[in-house]
Formats: sequence, C-alpha cells, structure tokens
Amino acid sequence: MQSELKVKFNARDEFVLPLEHVPQMDSHAARQWLDGEFTRMECEPIRGSGKVLNADKVVRVAQAAGPSGFANADWAQSFASAARAALAKDVIVIDAENTAISF
Repeated sequence: MQSELKVKFNARDEFVLPLEHVPQMDSHAARQWLDGEFTRMECEPIRGSGKVLNADKVVRVAQAAGPSGFANADWAQSFASAARAALAKDVIVIDAENTAISF
C-alpha cells in the first residue's frame, strides 16, 4: 500500500516524503508539535471563526515552512510524522498554493 506525504507549492516545487520510513508519533505528540510550529511560524487560521482543525494546521504550517522548510530533511521528517499521526491518514496531499488538502 502506498504511504506518502506530498506537498505541492507550485509547478517547480513539490516534495514527496515516503511515510514507510518516518518514525511513528502518537496523536497527542503530533498535535503538540503542530501547535508549536503553528505558533512559532505565526500562522493564521484559515476559517474566519478562528477555529483551527488539525488539517488546517497541517496546511498552514506547510505553507509557512515553504520549500526551504521542506529542504531541511529533519524538519520535513518531523512534519510528515506529525501530519500522519494527527490526521490518521497514510496518503496526504497538500496543495500549499491553493490552501487545500486531500487524502
């Protein structure tokens, strides 16, 4: 079964991280990691209500990190591990340019 995280920023910048070799993170640790990065990167909620879903955090953190963030292999691996655990999905596609996520 395919297990990967794909992040597309534009036609040139796309990152594919196979999840088979990413360390497992429990869901609580994943939410804490995403919360920390969301705050550190000063991300803004997607929804006007201010409610931030796990999927929203994953998209916003990916957008804030940009291609340079994903070029850092250690950070990218932590992001992939947190996204996988927080969303409980084995295939995640983030379209950072259009603020979208699919599974």
